[in-house]
Amino acid sequence: MGQILRAMAYDRAANERNAIQGLKLLDKSLKWHRLDDGVMGGQSETLHSFDGVLNFSGHINCNGGGFTSIRSAIPGGLSSDATGVRVTYVGDGKTYKVLFSDGNKSAFGPSRRSPSWQTDLPTKEGIEETTTISFESLTPSLQGGPVDTDAKLDPTQIQEMGFMLSLKLSSGKPNPVETYGSGIFPFSLKIKNIEPVSGDCSAETSAT
Repeated sequence: MGQILRAMAYDRAANERNAIQGLKLLDKSLKWHRLDDGVMGGQSETLHSFDGVLNFSGHINCNGGGFTSIRSAIPGGLSSDATGVRVTYVGDGKTYKVLFSDGNKSAFGPSRRSPSWQTDLPTKEGIEETTTISFESLTPSLQGGPVDTDAKLDPTQIQEMGFMLSLKLSSGKPNPVETYGSGIFPFSLKIKNIEPVSGDCSAETSAT
């Protein structure tokens, strides 16, 4: 009963109204809101902020849940020649996910009708890394797992992106305890830059 009441009380609209501005993608200012497992009655919580760096942090509670995320609309989508994005970040050793969707309100929820497109984002504790994510490498996902679909990700239709820490990887397999956690635990991912890439953007990662 407690989980049902928490789900009913979860105010997703308020989260969107209280979105914080941080980072740009081309000339588009991004505004980030949180979407946590409270939408399904979980007890995890995101505490995000921006101080020149987008701070995605908080606590995961695996009791009745297991994910936290931040999302931002991308007004107007990306240009037709975009083939991926390059992200610079500092993590905590956990494996996160990067998500893209057409912005459908249910695109990341249990009733979503169109897939989100996902890839894993492994991190090294305290190490700044830059990785290039090719749109062609993304996995379409519904209901928390990959799906077979003939659909292709059209960059002009990308209306939302997000970062997530979840008990499942983009493959649908469990995120190992070593790169996720167990019980109740903190997390921290700092995103320093996001930029679109055109042309050949074979996935590559560099650390500094």
